[in-house]
Amino acid sequence: MADNKKLTGSPDNKRIDIHDHNEVRNWTKSFGCTQDELKKAVNAVGTSAAAVKKHLSK
Repeated sequence: MADNKKLTGSPDNKRIDIHDHNEVRNWTKSFGCTQDELKKAVNAVGTSAAAVKKHLSK
């Protein structure tokens, strides 16, 4: 499911919109990974930031 840009705050910042260049840049910086690694992680575990972080830490 795509991120709803009209919703802000806690629920919105827990999801990763892989199609939004700004979000991808911010999440890769936050997780210390490449865009490719982020996209592969989202494909593997979904858009939950917590799940992606856990997946990348393995």
